[in-house]
Amino acid sequence: MRHGRIALLHLAVVPGDIQRNQYVIVEALKAAAALGGQWIITPELAVSGLQFPQVVGTDWIQPQPDTWTARLYQLVKNLKRTLFLSCPERDGRKLYNSAFVISPNGTILGRHRKIHVVSDSLAWSSAGQDVAPIECDGIKIGLLICSDMYTGDLAERLKSKGARMLISPASWGPGIHGPNGEWELRTRETGLPLFVCNRTGTEKTLDFLKAPSLVVKNGKRLLSHTSDRSAVLSFDWNFTTMTPLSADYTVTYLRV
Repeated sequence: MRHGRIALLHLAVVPGDIQRNQYVIVEALKAAAALGGQWIITPELAVSGLQFPQVVGTDWIQPQPDTWTARLYQLVKNLKRTLFLSCPERDGRKLYNSAFVISPNGTILGRHRKIHVVSDSLAWSSAGQDVAPIECDGIKIGLLICSDMYTGDLAERLKSKGARMLISPASWGPGIHGPNGEWELRTRETGLPLFVCNRTGTEKTLDFLKAPSLVVKNGKRLLSHTSDRSAVLSFDWNFTTMTPLSADYTVTYLRV
């Protein structure tokens, strides 16, 4: 693929309201597909929110695909799109904060389990063990979740294994422990462009209203958006030169 449209689902996720979040994801996916999005990316834990254990616990988490994600995969197949879905998963006795890449034929191309999980909000999650590029449309991408971008080792390992770009579902807003140049630094260190699909909304002790969804390259933010409501952020990308063809996002707000 030489050119393609990317859609970042910048969603207002409600912690613990699983059915509501699932509904919003489906509506956002359909809206992104209607806008021509070929790669559609959700923020970290789009299904559950970050502080969901305090609301609904963890017993509801199932091995993936569960009943709902199986239906979602069928929708992805019908729409003929590639979906990057971030959600919890169960594997035996362990729970993971995971992101899945779903192909246009509805199958799983690859998965990443978040490795840097030292956080009160993520005490439920076991740490993933490894990283490897995932090939989408002939392009090897490195998938890292939120604070996996905090240090440079994981991004460097992905580059050494052939990744040509980085994608990061995130729930990372400004504040005491907010981002402080990590996204820009990872792109300078690796020379790889980065798509950050962040989120909006608030949780009990967290505020994402100023959390940006970004396109970053060579240490510079090329595209950036924050909002107080759910939106689809679409832009065109040249996969040959690894540069945006759009001067800014096309922002489509959702009525959900």
